[in-house]
Amino acid sequence: MDSVKQADVLVVMAHPDDPEFSSGGTIARLAGEGKRVVYVICTAGDKGTDDRQMPPARLVAIRMEEQRAAARTLGVEDVVFLGNPDQGLEATPELRKELVRLIRLYRPELVITHSPYQRYIWWHRDHRQCGEATMDAVFPYSRDHLAYPDLLAAGYEPHKVGEVWLAGAEDSDYRSDIEGFFDRKVEAIKCHRSQVGDDFAARLDRIKARASAAAEGEEFLLAESFKKIEIPW
Repeated sequence: MDSVKQADVLVVMAHPDDPEFSSGGTIARLAGEGKRVVYVICTAGDKGTDDRQMPPARLVAIRMEEQRAAARTLGVEDVVFLGNPDQGLEATPELRKELVRLIRLYRPELVITHSPYQRYIWWHRDHRQCGEATMDAVFPYSRDHLAYPDLLAAGYEPHKVGEVWLAGAEDSDYRSDIEGFFDRKVEAIKCHRSQVGDDFAARLDRIKARASAAAEGEEFLLAESFKKIEIPW
């Protein structure tokens, strides 16, 4: 088994830039509280461009570097890239097993991922597939020692995740205060130059409006919303 430092939070997302757009303020807040956050990015992001002259391999290299820079901006040092094809992610047994391996390796208390149940908000199919595979990996597969005997034999002991937060959920019930971390979220999003371009003003207005709407009724002014699932082991 690989020897790594355990993480408090594992963020499992479909594409480079998904952590920042969906959860960047929350990630910055958690990292600022001293929690070790690790990213798992499931696809290579090889189709995310309008530039018809951009070779996919070059785009992948650009997006990996952008993702690393954005993660560092939020206080995250470790990014795991699984390299699956963009727009081709499937909640296969192979993906689930790899996520189980990573959950058992890093042993997080909290997993943040896409909601697999979204219909209209953040509706990319890769998001739903990522969320489904992650939820299955969390329960029951990471817990049960007989689920993957080969992982157990390799030293990947079972692990029980305490909470899952689903980003993009239509039935969100937890609002994460990011008022003091919104600027950091914005700076991290700006790292994704291949995705946001040079004219960022209009996009920034939409990002802030979404964060303001998420905080409606709260004492704080800006938020990110999640469906919070506490697992009663």
